[in-house]
Amino acid sequence: MTRLFLPGMATASCLGMNKEESASSLFRGMGNGLQPRLDLTEKAVPVGSLPRDLPELQSDMSKWNCRNNRLLAMLADEIRVEIEVLKQRFGSSRIAIVLGTSTSGISEGADAMSARLKHGKWPDDYEYQQQETGGGASFLAQYLGIDGLAYVVATACSSSARALASARRLVRAGLADAAIAGGADTLCKLTLAGFGALGALAPGLSNPFSINRNGINIGEGGALFVLSPEPAAIELAGLGESSDAHHVSAPDPSGRGAEAAILSALRDAQMHPSQISYVNLHGTGTALNDSMEALAMERIFGGVPCSSTKAMTGHTLGGAGALETSFLWLTLSPDHNRELRLPPHLWDGQPDPALAQICLTDGLRDSARGLKACLSTSYAFGGNNAVVILRRHEP
Repeated sequence: MTRLFLPGMATASCLGMNKEESASSLFRGMGNGLQPRLDLTEKAVPVGSLPRDLPELQSDMSKWNCRNNRLLAMLADEIRVEIEVLKQRFGSSRIAIVLGTSTSGISEGADAMSARLKHGKWPDDYEYQQQETGGGASFLAQYLGIDGLAYVVATACSSSARALASARRLVRAGLADAAIAGGADTLCKLTLAGFGALGALAPGLSNPFSINRNGINIGEGGALFVLSPEPAAIELAGLGESSDAHHVSAPDPSGRGAEAAILSALRDAQMHPSQISYVNLHGTGTALNDSMEALAMERIFGGVPCSSTKAMTGHTLGGAGALETSFLWLTLSPDHNRELRLPPHLWDGQPDPALAQICLTDGLRDSARGLKACLSTSYAFGGNNAVVILRRHEP
């Protein structure tokens, strides 16, 4: 089987707009990126907004102009050097692009519909491509001058983790020699209204695995990875997927679907649970997710350190799998994590005695000597589960 490595990574969220900013905020446990906004919901709730404006697209890309695509363009620009290496090595027709998203450019679509209802016509600058779910991959292919396979995976909150799995399958099937994979989601009123209707939004800051947890915060962000067979410092070691189909919006309370995906990823990586140094939990802060996830973690990992970074970023939905995999990449990177810190778990420190016992990272004091491999979990509506394992490459 072809081994794939991750020589290039770009990441953005309310923690920062690039690797350096994100690593600094992540390992210091910065939770101040989640701030109330009055323009997205009827009641102000904390959301994780990008800290600065996104660069505008050039005029020849105007038909693709939406916030999600501007975020993808910024991410791609951060790894432009590594992408050019791929193009020179393999040719643009042999590079695949696979992205995950759930909202894509629906915010622009919703604003355009509101304008049409008010004024009787579509805005002059509105193009349907701005909001298509698959538009991000087509946009990025044109933006980067890549002619290989390009498509989008949309499986709710596991989308961009599954995009990594799909990209690897393309390479192993001989349909591509290398890939750019990841995903992004950006804030929009429709998403927040939907989660509000489900009663899933926390009125304050999310509190994963606490007895006082009462819902999620929504954030925006994403990450892109260069997948190459050429050896690099960090390897895409294992991928696991499952679909328990327990309920359209509630997870299997036993955690068996989550467990199946984790065990599949470990088998794929040919690793034992004891070889994992850290687990980035899905950790939404909802009653049902945290309960089932704790069960799965206790059965497989016991005392392996873990945390939910959603208390720092909010839940970035279709971008969450890629974003949280980027946190694994930063954790394993000798350049960005010289002190071998683990991402801290931000909460009120009040455990729920009804939950299975897991080893939540203890703030800034936690570090992992011999840090070699990390795992990230993503669990989505419909029981659609995906797990990613990264490890340091040792020639």
